[in-house]
Amino acid sequence: MPTAPSSKLAFHGTLASVQPRITLHRSFDQRHHSYLGYVLAIEGEIDGVQRTFTVAIGKAAQAKHGLQVGDTIKGATVPVRNPRTERAEFYKASGLQVLAKCEQADLTPPPWHGQPPELQVYRERGHRRLAAKTYDSKCSTCKWGCSMPVDITLDQWNPTKAKYRVETFCYGPLSCPSYAPGPTRKVLGRNGMSWEEEDSVDEEATSHRGPDD
Repeated sequence: MPTAPSSKLAFHGTLASVQPRITLHRSFDQRHHSYLGYVLAIEGEIDGVQRTFTVAIGKAAQAKHGLQVGDTIKGATVPVRNPRTERAEFYKASGLQVLAKCEQADLTPPPWHGQPPELQVYRERGHRRLAAKTYDSKCSTCKWGCSMPVDITLDQWNPTKAKYRVETFCYGPLSCPSYAPGPTRKVLGRNGMSWEEEDSVDEEATSHRGPDD
């Protein structure tokens, strides 16, 4: 397993997105989530190199700073230990400082910018699957979009057997004109079995919301 270096890397830049850091755990037709914090996409410099990069932060850091698209920040971080289980390149951010807050009002959505809600709000809203191409082209900066690392337990009697992948989801309003679900998703199980997650799963997860909620 990859190991992270002991020394932290300095970074600074402007936030291109602030999205929830959520991991999806699948076992055939069962699923649950781990709500870990937030992922920042930053256009700036890390370890002396100019580029766009991603840094994971905890919910306490987000609550303290109220980060949103357009803010300029700096801090220090390290590469993630296991890239298969993270969507961010870096984590364990420290010394986080806000150098400038975005003063421009949120543009007409979609995408929705502004400060993302607390993680409990995402849990309560529930999500729908989101086509990867739509996420990449229209939703990668939206606070309601989420690119999740997924671990799949192939055999619940032998949890060491696992597969990893990435799935994209939408927590936004059901009436969003940018939304496209993409194909249904299949989950492998024991002895080559496969389960397909039908539309009804998403419908049930978001049935408590109105079209504009």
